[in-house]
Amino acid sequence: MPSPVRPQQAEDNHYRFLRQLEQNPHRTQREFAAALGVSVGTVNNLLKAFVANDWVSCGIFQRGKLKLDKIAYLPTPAGIKRRRALTPAYLARKTQEYEALQAEIAELRAELAAAAKAASRPKHQR
Repeated sequence: MPSPVRPQQAEDNHYRFLRQLEQNPHRTQREFAAALGVSVGTVNNLLKAFVANDWVSCGIFQRGKLKLDKIAYLPTPAGIKRRRALTPAYLARKTQEYEALQAEIAELRAELAAAAKAASRPKHQR
C-alpha cells in the first residue's frame, strides 16, 4: 500500500517536476525520477496527471531505422502558468525550512560550545 502524500509534498513534487520539465524536456522518466528522488512509477503518475490537466504534452523527437523513438515531455503554456502559480508557496515553505534548520544548527553549535567549555575546565572547578 503506497504511503499517503501530504498536500504540501504533492505540490512540491508538482513544482519540482514542472521545473525539471522546463529545464530538460528530453530526459527519460528514469532520469527525472533520479533527479527528483522519487520512483519511476511516481514520475509516470505525475506525467499522466499533467497530460490530463494539459500541463504537459508528449512528443517524439527522434526517429530512425536503427534508433528507438525518444519522447520529449514539453510543458504547455498552462503547465508553465501552473509552475509559476506554485512558486511563491514553494519558496515560502523552503524559506521556512531553511530558517528552522538555521535555528537548529545554532542550537547545536551552542550545545557543542558549552560542552567543550565544560570539558576544558579543570576538575576542581566543575
